[in-house]
Amino acid sequence: MNAAKSGKEIIRLEAVSAERLQALYEQGRRGELSCPICGSHMKLHLGIHEPPYFDHALPSSNCEWQLESEKVMENSVSSGFRLPKQRNIGASSGISFIKSKPIKGNPSFTEKMPTSYTNEGAYFALLKEHGITLDKQQMTAATSIDGPLLVLSGAGSGKTRVLTVRTAYMIAEKKVDPKDIMLVTFTAKAAKEMKERLLSYPKISVSDVNQLVSGTFHSIFYKILMFHEPEKWQRDLLIKWDWEKEKIIKAAGREYGLDEKEFAYDHALQRIGLWKNSLVFPKDIKPVDDWEKSCAYLYKKYEESKEKTRMYDFDDMLVGCYLFLKSSPAILERYRQRFQYIHVDEFQDINKVQYELVKLLSSDSKNICVVGDDDQAIYSFRGSNPSFILDFEKDFPGTKVVKLTENYRSAHEIVATANRIIANNQNRIDKTMSAQHNFSEPAFMFYPYDEELEATMIVTDIKEKLSQGARPGDFAILYRTHSMSRAVFERLAAGSLPFMIEQDAESFYERRIVKGMLSFLRLSMQPQNSKAAADVLSSLFLKQSVLQEMKALTILQDCDFIDAFSFIKTGHAFQERKLKALPAKIRSLKNVRPPVALEIIEKDLGYQDFVKKRGNEGNIEKGSDDIRDIKVAAKRFETIGEFLDHVDHMIGMNKEVKQLSKHVTDAIQLTTIHRSKGLEYKTVYVLSTVDGSIPHDFALDSYRKGELEPLEEERRLLYVAATRASLGLYFSIPQTRRGKTAYPSRFLKL
Repeated sequence: MNAAKSGKEIIRLEAVSAERLQALYEQGRRGELSCPICGSHMKLHLGIHEPPYFDHALPSSNCEWQLESEKVMENSVSSGFRLPKQRNIGASSGISFIKSKPIKGNPSFTEKMPTSYTNEGAYFALLKEHGITLDKQQMTAATSIDGPLLVLSGAGSGKTRVLTVRTAYMIAEKKVDPKDIMLVTFTAKAAKEMKERLLSYPKISVSDVNQLVSGTFHSIFYKILMFHEPEKWQRDLLIKWDWEKEKIIKAAGREYGLDEKEFAYDHALQRIGLWKNSLVFPKDIKPVDDWEKSCAYLYKKYEESKEKTRMYDFDDMLVGCYLFLKSSPAILERYRQRFQYIHVDEFQDINKVQYELVKLLSSDSKNICVVGDDDQAIYSFRGSNPSFILDFEKDFPGTKVVKLTENYRSAHEIVATANRIIANNQNRIDKTMSAQHNFSEPAFMFYPYDEELEATMIVTDIKEKLSQGARPGDFAILYRTHSMSRAVFERLAAGSLPFMIEQDAESFYERRIVKGMLSFLRLSMQPQNSKAAADVLSSLFLKQSVLQEMKALTILQDCDFIDAFSFIKTGHAFQERKLKALPAKIRSLKNVRPPVALEIIEKDLGYQDFVKKRGNEGNIEKGSDDIRDIKVAAKRFETIGEFLDHVDHMIGMNKEVKQLSKHVTDAIQLTTIHRSKGLEYKTVYVLSTVDGSIPHDFALDSYRKGELEPLEEERRLLYVAATRASLGLYFSIPQTRRGKTAYPSRFLKL
C-alpha cells in the first residue's frame, strides 16, 4: 500500500523523499500511522528487495483495501487523495529512493566433475575410506615435502585440511619424527583445531600429536626463552594488560608534558607495538611529526622502565627470542637441526620479527612450508605485509608454488564477484578462484538514504529470512570500524533478535570525542554534575586541576558548575572572556533540539578547535568523523532529555549484550571485517561500501600522494568481507554518510 495517514495528513509514498523514510518508519513503530481506509495502525516496510510500502501492523480482515484494492484506488479520488497503482517512489524534493540491484556481468557457472586419482599412495586411499579427500592442487601441496613450498590458499580453499593432511602424511607415510616438525599458527584456537583434526586421521596417535611442536608464535618462542633463560623470563614478570603498559607510559607522558585526558595513549601503545614487531628500536626512529616524536619518547622511556624492573611484555617474547638466537650461534644451530620441517599457517599475517625467526630456523634444511593468501593481507597496522609472500621465492630460491583455487565455501556468484573485486590489485600473485556450486542469488547492492535507513533495511531483511527458516547465527554484519555499527546496534537492541558484538567493542557514545560532546549536554541538564564539568575541561583547553577550583567556586560564589566557569582565572584575558560567555551558551543547549545543540557545541563553544588539535592523534578515525556520526544519531530525537536517555540506554545495552555474548551461540554477529577473517556465514551484509569508508579516507589520501599500497589493502579488505559469505552477500551503498553525499566504492565498479 502506498498511502497512510499521520494525524490528518495523507502521506503518499510517491511524494516522499528517501530522507523522510526513516522518520515514517519510526512513526509506524510508535503507532502514529493509520490506514486511510479502515483506520487501523500501519507500519512502513523498509527492506532490501522491495521498494518501501505501508502495511497493516496487524492483519485486518475487514479493510476494503485488502479486499478490493483496485476498486479502492478508483474511488479514492472522492475522499481527497489518490493512491498510485504502483510502488514508484520518487521525490518531489530531497533524494529519491533507489531500488536495490544484483551485481551482473559475472561469468557463467561451469559445473566440475569430481577429480579422480591414480597412484595416490596407500595412505591417501586410507584417508579416502575415512571420508577425507583432496583435490589435485591440495594433493600436490600435501605431498611436496622437501624444500621450500609456498601454498597460495585462496578463500575457502581448505588450507587447514592441506596442512593437517600434509603433517599426517609426513608422520604416517614418510616416517618423519613428529619432534622434527614445527607447526605455527596465529591463534591458539587454530592450533587446537589442527590437533583435533590430526587425531581424527588414520595412523596418527595421541603420542604423535603430543610430540609435535605446535602452537602460536608466542607460545613456541616463549618456551625457548623459558628453557634457556628461566630467571629472565619468569611468568610473574610479564606485563599482561594494556592498563599496565599505559600506567608506565602515562608516567613518562607527565614528564614530557602530555595531558592524560588529551593524549591518545592507547594509540601510542599500538604505534610502539608496530615499531617493535618491525624490529625498529627507539634509536632507529626518525619522527615525521609531533605525534611520532611523542610516541618515540614514550617508547624509549617504556623500554627503560622495563629494563629497570626486569619486566617484559608479549612483544618482547618474539623480539627477545630473535635477539637471543642471533647472539647464540651454537643454540641456534641446535634448533636448526631439531626442526627439520617448519609449517606456517596464515602466512599473509606474518610480521617482520616473525618472518626473521622462521628464516633463522629454516636456513639450513630449507624445508619450510608456508600457507597463506596475499589477497587476504589486511593487517599492516600490526606490521604484516604481502611482500613476505610476494618475495618468498627470492628469499627461498627453488621454492615450489602451489595455488589452491577451488573455493569450497561460497556459491559461484559470490566467488565470481570477489574475483572481480580483487583482480584490480596490481601487487598480487595472479589466481582466480572457482566455486563448486551456484545455489544462491547474485550479490546485491542496495542504496539506503543514510546510516539509519541502512540499519533498518538490514534488520528487516534478516527478519524476513528468519521467518523463512534461517537461524540468527547464519548472519553477519561487517563494517570497517566499530564506530560504524552504531545504528545497526541500536536497531537490533530495540528488537528481540539475538546478536553478538566483540568484547572490546566500546559503545559509540563512550568514544572520547563523542563523550566530550555529550558532557556539554549533560551539564546543561544537570548544572550540579561535577563529572560532566570535569569532562568538558579538556575541550576548553583547561587542565583537570581546574575542577578543584570550580568545586570551591560553587561554594564561595553560591553557584552551580555552569556559572563557575565565569569565575575561573587563567591569566589569559582572551580565554577568561570566553569563559565568562560560556554559562549562557551551555544553559541554552537544553532548550533546542539535539542536532542544533551539537552544532552550537561544535561551532560556538569551540569544540571543533579542540578536535582539530587533539582529536586525531594516532587514529585512522578522525575526531571530526565522530562529530558527524553523533549528529546523525541525534536527528531522531526532539529533546536533549530524550537523546541522553537513549544514550544511557545504549551504553547499558552494550554492556548487557557483551555479557550475553559469552553464553549465546546462535546469534547475529556484529564484527569488523578484520575480526571476521577466517570465519564464514551464510549471509553477509557489508556496511557503508562507499569511498571514504571502504576505501578509507586515509588510503585515498595516500593514493593522491602516489602511494598505492594502502588503497590495495583496502581492496583486499573488501575481498575478505565478500568471501565470508556462502550463500548471500549484500553491499550497502548509502546515499549520504555522516551527513554528506556519499559515492559508491570504487571497488564495486566492476
